Amino acid sequence: MTQDCFPHRHLLGIQGLGPEEITALLDLAEGYVLQNRSLDKRKNLLRGRTVINLFFENSTRTRTSFELAGKRLGADVINMQAAASSVQKGETLIDTAMTLNAMHLDVLVVRHPDSGAVKLLSEKVNCAVINGGDGSHEHPTQALLDALTIRRRKGALSGLTVAICGDVLHSRVARSNIYLLNAMGARVRVIGPRTLVPTAIDRLGVEVFHDMRKGLAEVDVIMMLRIQNERMRGNFIPSIREYFHFFGLDREKLAMAKPDAVIMHPGPMNRGVEIDSDVADDVERSLIREQVEMGVAVRMACLDLLTRHIPRSGEAV
Repeated sequence: MTQDCFPHRHLLGIQGLGPEEITALLDLAEGYVLQNRSLDKRKNLLRGRTVINLFFENSTRTRTSFELAGKRLGADVINMQAAASSVQKGETLIDTAMTLNAMHLDVLVVRHPDSGAVKLLSEKVNCAVINGGDGSHEHPTQALLDALTIRRRKGALSGLTVAICGDVLHSRVARSNIYLLNAMGARVRVIGPRTLVPTAIDRLGVEVFHDMRKGLAEVDVIMMLRIQNERMRGNFIPSIREYFHFFGLDREKLAMAKPDAVIMHPGPMNRGVEIDSDVADDVERSLIREQVEMGVAVRMACLDLLTRHIPRSGEAV
């Protein structure tokens, strides 16, 4: 595979990527799934490269997944928590970019609570940038790992009906998945209470439902979303108990979907809030653990493709 299949310097979002570019990433990730399941999981593909994970928000699985991906490719990986950095002392994003440039890193993975902050950093640094999640905007690698998980179980994305359920309003995962699934020929539904579904989201090419049972009718894939209390300002749901009654995934609501419909969740799960434990732990239907495994492979593929554009020392620019 050549770098021509993915000509972008950064991965800031799914929006703007074509089916061929998405497929190239997923195909490359397939190979890394096999590598990660082998005894020798490490390659020296990124030996001499430096990857910094700069997280302004807490995240265990995304940060750990990127760290593992970088190390399995042989890169030097550094984790920076903003709470322990100069940002807390008043340093601006521009100052941070200047500092990072002086370190001559190759890839910067950024998670930030503000939409657009990652794009701003990408315009000021000299390295490749991967969006690890910015505000309610996008989380591209989550959508890619979800796509890989679905493709491995269902064989393809085109023609599937996928329901994205819950707190769509605050979810960057939902937005990235909508872009990706539409690009790959899937049919997308969003399901949630009116207070948690953006009013104009149908413009993104989705069907909107406010009744969980009707929305899940004959779907192939059910993506549950976490209630994001940390992003809420005000009362979006009457109570946790009432939310679970109407929009939590349990056996009764699952029965509305196709018999072979699969269940997904980006994590961390709020059991008994957006999903019942019995459903989440169903080994036949739930792909939640598989999503975590696919996350490492997808992030290895992203690091691989983006570093192909960066000359090594001694190479011509």
